[in-house]
Amino acid sequence: MSTKPSETDQISLHSQAGGSIVAELELDHEALVLRPTLRELSSGRVEIEYWSDLEDGRTVIFFGAESVPFSEFEAALANDTTIREPTLVDRYPRKRVYRATVCTETVRFTSRIAEFDGRILSLTGGKTGWIARLQFPDRDGLVAFNRACKGLGISFHVNHLRLANPEDTTVVGLTEKQERLLTVAYEEGYFDVPRGISQDELAEMLGISKSAVSQRLRRAMNELCETSL
Repeated sequence: MSTKPSETDQISLHSQAGGSIVAELELDHEALVLRPTLRELSSGRVEIEYWSDLEDGRTVIFFGAESVPFSEFEAALANDTTIREPTLVDRYPRKRVYRATVCTETVRFTSRIAEFDGRILSLTGGKTGWIARLQFPDRDGLVAFNRACKGLGISFHVNHLRLANPEDTTVVGLTEKQERLLTVAYEEGYFDVPRGISQDELAEMLGISKSAVSQRLRRAMNELCETSL
């Protein structure tokens, strides 16, 4: 007869929860899975649902295509050199789900994510390549994954970095005031060409001096570059 363990008898697990980093990355290489098909997309997106390594050595992936011109998409799949045997497995009004076998020559990065204790939150593809949302226990894991991608010839660009702690939603490395300024500056077109708003106008909008805007922008951009590059 089994008995329920008391609170004092609970097993203590090693924890990486809290303080980890969530990164949104743009990854690209001509031999990444489905890359030839993604290049042909005129609209819509592709999302990897899951993959499985079979006992015979094959890797099978399931992926969904949403809001794409399906006839063109399926023609591109038939000629995609990174996969074999693409098969339609389900269809909806705006989405279809497919299965395919990954070719051995295809460049892969998912195992390197796991190697550095990373977790895949989503993998979404478009015309410019793959957008990966990944979670790492610390910055060192993200940096190590960046190096691994460079070793594979995969281009690596950081779109966003955030702490995974739900109580802290600021961008990694930025103060709350810096993030607020960057958000307003971006939304109002400060980084557009030509600029949609001046530093004087930003200062007036935020109720701070122009010198404070200038210094805060410079420090925020420096923090983002130091954290991301």
